[in-house]
Amino acid sequence: MITAKTIKNKTRTFLSYTCIAAVSLVGMHGNSNAEVPVRQPIDYVNPYMGNISHLLVPTYPTVHLPNSFLRVYPERHDYTGDRLHGLPLIVTSHRGSSAFNLSPFQGENKDIQPVVSYSYDQEVIKPYAYSVYLDEQQVGVDFALSHQSALYELDFHKKNNPVSIIINSRNGKLRWDGKALSGYQSLANHTKVYIYLETAEAPAQAVVLRDNALVDGNEAEGRNAAMVLQFADGVRKLGLRYGISFIDEAQARENLRREIKDYNLAALKETGRKVWNDALGKIQVTGGGLDDQTVFYTSLYRTFERPVNISEDGRYFSAFDGKVHHDEGIPFFTDDWIWDAYRAHHPLNVLIDTEKEEHILHSFVTMAEQMEHFWLPTFPEITGDSRRMNSNHGVATLLDAYVKGVRGFDLEKAYQAAKGAITEKTLAPWSGAPAGELDRFYKENGYIPALREGEEETIPEVNGFERRQPVAVTLGTSYDTWCLAQLAKALGKDDEYEYFLQQSFNYRNLFHPETHFFHPKDAKGEFIEPFDYVFSGGQGARGYYGENNAWIYRWDVQHNIPDLIALMGGKETFIKNLDDMFNQPLGKSKQDFYAQLPDHTGNVGQFSMANEPSLHIPYLYNYAGQPWKTQKRIRTLLKQWFRNDLMGVPGDEDGGGMSAFVVFSKLGFYPVTPGTPSYSIGSPTFERAIIRLPNGKAFEVIANNVSETNKYIQSAKLNGQPLLTPWISHEAVSQGGTLEFEMGDKANTSWGVEKPKG
Repeated sequence: MITAKTIKNKTRTFLSYTCIAAVSLVGMHGNSNAEVPVRQPIDYVNPYMGNISHLLVPTYPTVHLPNSFLRVYPERHDYTGDRLHGLPLIVTSHRGSSAFNLSPFQGENKDIQPVVSYSYDQEVIKPYAYSVYLDEQQVGVDFALSHQSALYELDFHKKNNPVSIIINSRNGKLRWDGKALSGYQSLANHTKVYIYLETAEAPAQAVVLRDNALVDGNEAEGRNAAMVLQFADGVRKLGLRYGISFIDEAQARENLRREIKDYNLAALKETGRKVWNDALGKIQVTGGGLDDQTVFYTSLYRTFERPVNISEDGRYFSAFDGKVHHDEGIPFFTDDWIWDAYRAHHPLNVLIDTEKEEHILHSFVTMAEQMEHFWLPTFPEITGDSRRMNSNHGVATLLDAYVKGVRGFDLEKAYQAAKGAITEKTLAPWSGAPAGELDRFYKENGYIPALREGEEETIPEVNGFERRQPVAVTLGTSYDTWCLAQLAKALGKDDEYEYFLQQSFNYRNLFHPETHFFHPKDAKGEFIEPFDYVFSGGQGARGYYGENNAWIYRWDVQHNIPDLIALMGGKETFIKNLDDMFNQPLGKSKQDFYAQLPDHTGNVGQFSMANEPSLHIPYLYNYAGQPWKTQKRIRTLLKQWFRNDLMGVPGDEDGGGMSAFVVFSKLGFYPVTPGTPSYSIGSPTFERAIIRLPNGKAFEVIANNVSETNKYIQSAKLNGQPLLTPWISHEAVSQGGTLEFEMGDKANTSWGVEKPKG
């Protein structure tokens, strides 16, 4: 196969993905006239990757257009589920079940149910389309979607059986007006999702399914409110199109009219392919094997699942205040788990889709204005902010974007909203309560106090299951206040800059000088003893940490890695401690370990590839003078845990957070410290990668001689000049240019050890 390596273009001209693929095919087939399909980025996406979980939640094979709110996936327990429970119409939250439900049916009226469970076969899922065959019902299903509307094509194969479709609102109201079906389903927090649905063939009649019986009527309401549309004899193919809205039924109709004007499923699929190729084509890679490119583009596809744009013709319903707003020309985004996404997902948006990230951050600030308290959200969803996890890392997304030149949000308002979330809201995990006794202690003493085993909790805002997570909260808040300090400095608030900068060193208050771990202290300032850095803290180590144990939180000082190195006694000890983590055994059987620490999967020793607090850790060798170990470790982790198969994702993939790590790492660099305009270099996996930047320029990463074994950087050049440090600036990337590596199979232990200037 002719690759970028073997057809080196000395001028490094920007080639489109299609052109590169076409050159490859000419090399393979010479002057043959045989037509060979040219793979486009969308053709590498495997939505089934990771659909079987190692332990917790698997990935979902989501069908959607990039960042659009109409998302669906098969209604089953997981990939191995033997039954489909109806057909989905919209998933309103990541990992949620479908609102509404569609069940095609052929048979006796007495057998009709609100949701029909199907044995199924021949399932095919693409990011923009879905098809399946329903065995006993003998119905072929074909589906494609747009941003806020979708189209089903149903092919009924049973002869002499009347055709019906059942539409169910799990909790709401449906109405048939003689031409279309419309209605709503109630979600949480006074939020509703609305539907407007039409069929290509007019039904012979519409009836209500109530208490498992068909009754006359054109309106159904309540739990499992279901309407049944029954069609005349001879109907064997049926087109069904619908629009979805969070505003009202009329807007759902308008969304449908705007996006889908007929029942041409092939045209809708082709449009979906183009939209996805435009999105995925922002990064073009060549080289590596089929599996490498599949893992890459599947990971990139998952970064477009969230957050979602919920603007509809310039308006949106906000669950943050329960009102419909005009978006003033700026799309409103929600459904974003920031604790996961700030680490790599948001930095990826900044790099390849700056305008979208501006809109997302503008939405964050707008949410804060709409809520009761002017506090930045933590887990904004369709139904409002669910205030999950620990810390307030939305501030990191603001800072990271700002220092990289993003200006499409009000920095003063953003700062005040972030400051309120950190100083006025309680730091207790999973809580939106105002600051209380725990927070007063933190402000006075610089750490969250821990309870000893068996000691009773007395703070009312502490969640009974999530507990205090005192080390995790202290470390996370140290980082948050560092971010807040940088924003204060940018705004000229010098006193606040100094105040929050001082607080950003609070992680030191829990550092144990003898063990080199962050160790919980009680309210008297005494380290909790005896203590086990693997198992202390109960379920999920939440009594002291959070989902992961002390071995992971040992490295949770993203904003001041040089100081962490100094605390541990220097680079040599720092490296040894890193090595020890990857070599430390579980300490118990897998059954016992994961029973207590189910989020701490994807293990290499005590390192957990399956949870987001670990993502930056393999890059820390760069900071201590041994970048070759980062190169080796990144390649090993990608090979071990991210594969083109059903178990190819090690843990919870929270809608792009972990997948963005894969995208960056396979390109060869990673944002270790969101809020700092630089990237830490790892080990590129492709011969050539071209990042199409929003400013029209391109940044190219070339890895000469790269292979599975040739993973070590021998030398590097940035725009033709020697690169001697394992960092590159965001400015260098965003201005376009070329980063070129010479790769080899043995570590060059002298490359990248020079300290960066400045």
